[in-house]
Amino acid sequence: MSEVHVMSHPLILDKLSHMRSEDTSSKDFRQLLKEISLLMGYEVTRDFAVKQVSVQTPLCEGMFPQLEQCFITIVPILRAGIGMVDGMLELMPFAHVGHIGMYRDEETHQPVEYYFKMPKQVENSIVIVVDPMLATGGSAIDAVSALKSRGCTNLRLMNLVAAPEGVAAMQKAHPDVDIYVAAIDEGLNEDAYIVPGLGDAGDRIFGTK
Repeated sequence: MSEVHVMSHPLILDKLSHMRSEDTSSKDFRQLLKEISLLMGYEVTRDFAVKQVSVQTPLCEGMFPQLEQCFITIVPILRAGIGMVDGMLELMPFAHVGHIGMYRDEETHQPVEYYFKMPKQVENSIVIVVDPMLATGGSAIDAVSALKSRGCTNLRLMNLVAAPEGVAAMQKAHPDVDIYVAAIDEGLNEDAYIVPGLGDAGDRIFGTK
């Protein structure tokens, strides 16, 4: 079974509380999301392997650690996942970015895929799927399934806020994919929104309704 990593860093918790407020503007919401994504990125990448390489310093030559695998792909689930990319790229400017487009059917609450674009040989990279919300888990499950069907095997999922139902569904569907979240909230309401949550992340990021 996959591991669920709940991040309790004070800076992450403080920024998330500000994002939850209905008075937070789209501009501030986007900035806070970028900042949290960068902070969460440290934890998501904690287990990345390193190798020893020779480096010539101004004083002498020595052996020092560098990333063993630099082919890393950040995959936002459109559209809200885009809001997490800048923070991750600030942390890893060498990373590639792929995109998976999905929307939620308002009647069935199930995701519908409409776009898939990845860097070449994405199957050889470490793939970090990002989306602010893990509600029913449908979009995340389908996104990971789509990546696996293209040969990806080294995947992890990063969300801001999750519902217990979404976590359970994701673990059942993909027990080999670890989940990284800033908070696990109470659950879902009748419209499949996370409660207390922070509202519709996409609308709050882009100022739409």
